[in-house]
Amino acid sequence: MRIVIQRVSHASVTIDGCEKSHIGKGYLILLGIENTDSQEDIDWLAKKVVGLRVFEDENGVMNLPIGEVDGDVIVVSQFTLMASYKKGNRPSWLRAATHDIAIPLYEAFCKTLAEQLGKPVGTGEFGADMKVELLNDGPVTICMDTKNKE
Repeated sequence: MRIVIQRVSHASVTIDGCEKSHIGKGYLILLGIENTDSQEDIDWLAKKVVGLRVFEDENGVMNLPIGEVDGDVIVVSQFTLMASYKKGNRPSWLRAATHDIAIPLYEAFCKTLAEQLGKPVGTGEFGADMKVELLNDGPVTICMDTKNKE
């Protein structure tokens, strides 16, 4: 499981001209899932996201987790994060999970993250053509991969 977290001032997801999700301060998370991912990956990643201290404290130091700033989260499924680009110039997505595996894991990640945050998590729509808009704050962008925990 691979994510790109962007600290945002605001973010939204629009599908077919209709806004699906919108947040103010918080995280926009792009989530890539592969066939070998499991609940263990979800638990580890959700804990890391909730504990990540990238919001500024009273001294202007990135020292606060999202819960301490009452931030919100949108999670967008993005199979292209699993691209292999080592051979040729056309990416391969062989590592990306198939829908029957990815959809339940995406939903489980969103549910686990919402439980740990203590508030709902905004989403996109799996497999839809989404327009994602954000204002990256910082910019702060962090990549995490459950296959590289150490």
